Amino acid sequence: MYEPLLIGREKQLLAECIDSGWISSEGPFVKEFEEQFSRYIGAQHGVAVCNGTAALETALYAVGVRKGDEIIMPSFTIISCALAALRLGARPVLVDIDPDTWSMDTTQLESKITSKTTAIMPVHIYGLPVDMDSVFECASEHRLKIVEDAAQAHGAEYFSRVRGKRWVKCGNLSDVSCFSFYANKIVTTGEGGMVVTNDPSVATRAASYRNLGFHEERRFYHTELCYNFRLTNLQAAVGLAQLERVEETVALRRTLATYYRQRMAPVHGVRFQAEPSYAKPVHWMYAVQLDEALGVDAESMMQQLKDKGIGTRAFFLGLHAQPVLRKLGILTDEPFPYTDQAHKRGLYLPSGLTLTRSQIDAVCEAVRDIVQEGGNGRI
Repeated sequence: MYEPLLIGREKQLLAECIDSGWISSEGPFVKEFEEQFSRYIGAQHGVAVCNGTAALETALYAVGVRKGDEIIMPSFTIISCALAALRLGARPVLVDIDPDTWSMDTTQLESKITSKTTAIMPVHIYGLPVDMDSVFECASEHRLKIVEDAAQAHGAEYFSRVRGKRWVKCGNLSDVSCFSFYANKIVTTGEGGMVVTNDPSVATRAASYRNLGFHEERRFYHTELCYNFRLTNLQAAVGLAQLERVEETVALRRTLATYYRQRMAPVHGVRFQAEPSYAKPVHWMYAVQLDEALGVDAESMMQQLKDKGIGTRAFFLGLHAQPVLRKLGILTDEPFPYTDQAHKRGLYLPSGLTLTRSQIDAVCEAVRDIVQEGGNGRI
């Protein structure tokens, strides 16, 4: 389904860690990785953490989210977004998605704001930027923080009319942003994450939160409950090697996405994520949604592809439908039809950086055959 591309200096830098003995979070590569990654995004500060979920929680803490606050986020996202809020005693408030982009429907933001709302969490789903200008305007009017989930969007860009009519990299659009470096991300450290910001006070709070809240003057003295979310020097070494090739990696993902779309174009009823003019996406996953008229849903398509030796993965189940969140009694019973539709009819096709064109050809031919056999036969 997804194989990371580790063909740079990863082994060399890992060997340097081992030879020097710097394998913990105290090693020099951690700071270098923070500096280089934040520079790539265009921001001033980076705080490395152990994973993307920790990055979300750390970012919310750093902008001052506290117990009783409400955080607006899309239902169509990984549960990490809700967990980050809940761990701080805050409540996730959900919006549905746009049916074409699968990004949060920003027209719903106003209706979700209450006196308890403190932040909006836009999620750049599958590497496609959210239409951020409407988020900026809403946050500015109501004095809300923006905590940007860019876990899947390394290198993606958004054209902002509000922010100077220019292209800006995802992760440099908000008060604070969060990245994941899981094995299937564009930049990977195996596990890992980063909090990125232009606000030095936010960076200081984030750095404290990920390091148990130690005081500089009095190390083993703690005034707040913080956590050990540190990244190791070994992981940072891999990240630095990955960063050296990030533009090449992004270009490859875009090339493969274009080829996928060309080969799948003759198969009616199978569509990729929309690409609005305001976005330069990075196609973190090659995701498709099946039209209802085909007579084939995502579960059936995935099983039939599996029978042909092709691995796939389902779309997110909406947060509004997660049993554990419903059990907590924190969610409303309002409908999220487009999130439900995406889950039922969406799937990721093989998306690894090692994919060849012949492999993409085989995937597209298999999808076409399944549509012919199980749908209405329109090709």
